[in-house]
Amino acid sequence: MPEPKQDAGQQIAQMLTGYWISQSIYVAAKLELADRVADGPKSPEELAEGVGVDARSLHRLLRALASVGVFVEDDQGRFDQTPASEALRRDVPGSKWAVAVMFGEEHYQAWGKLLDCIRTGQTGFEMVYGQPIFPYLAENPEPARVFDAAMTSIHGRETDAILDAYDLSGVDTLADIGGGNGTMLLGALRRYPSLKGLLFDLPGVVDRARPAIEAAGQAGRCEAIGGDFFRSIPPGVDAYLLRHIIHDWDDDQATLILRNIREAMRSDSRVLIAEAIVPRGNDPAFVKLLDLNMLVMPGGLERTEVQYRSLLAGAGLTLDRIVPTSGGVDVIECRPA
Repeated sequence: MPEPKQDAGQQIAQMLTGYWISQSIYVAAKLELADRVADGPKSPEELAEGVGVDARSLHRLLRALASVGVFVEDDQGRFDQTPASEALRRDVPGSKWAVAVMFGEEHYQAWGKLLDCIRTGQTGFEMVYGQPIFPYLAENPEPARVFDAAMTSIHGRETDAILDAYDLSGVDTLADIGGGNGTMLLGALRRYPSLKGLLFDLPGVVDRARPAIEAAGQAGRCEAIGGDFFRSIPPGVDAYLLRHIIHDWDDDQATLILRNIREAMRSDSRVLIAEAIVPRGNDPAFVKLLDLNMLVMPGGLERTEVQYRSLLAGAGLTLDRIVPTSGGVDVIECRPA
């Protein structure tokens, strides 16, 4: 017989306890428990001794996580890996370790201020940490490293999806504005052997990216420049890419970034904005939840197509076309108005 359908009260109750699971996963990631059972099952006592925590409490955490498929308990009371916990190992491709830590620390604290965000329009992050997120990361190397790794994990699959959907043939130099650790740009350089790259971000971010560029053997084809896109943009390249940059900022700040790019562009240059566009209607769409995260964390917003057209017009740009991808983002191609 089919299982009875949840009533509305049960559905809401399940949603309300969602953070119980997410915080439990965070603790498991922070203690690196998945790495510690990589070579086989361990008892809670063994694991607790290795990480310096209370064994009885750790058993309760592991038992709860096993009930939702993260780890599994055997008949000897030992805990072993599952596909879900495997993704929490630090050294596996596509690891979600950094995402779990980032969401469990700064994001969790800032989301606790959501009511105040709605009341005031201010970011929860600044309420908790006393400054915006990007200056905070510039001053705190370990959270910055976790942030870089989390962004690679979250957006990693987008790189191939964007490159599959949008043809960069004919582009001589691609400038990745706010390109972070260079993952997207390095993917483009691998895909297009004649392409040259320019990574532009804050000086400290660029310093963190240079070793990855060198390790990929692309230092000769990729120039890394530190700067501030609120002040100026390197001029005269064929295409300017902004992947998940515009959504970090409110309309005034986003317009300033785009105007600076417009001033740097040649008449035949293009701007490529990779973002998730907010759809109309009530169907489930992760971007609508992500929009709340933009309110809570950096103070930006996700936008509809109409909002993007208005934003671009205010910066002297026109939207040529929107190229959908299989990675959950669209490429918005723009040219000088």
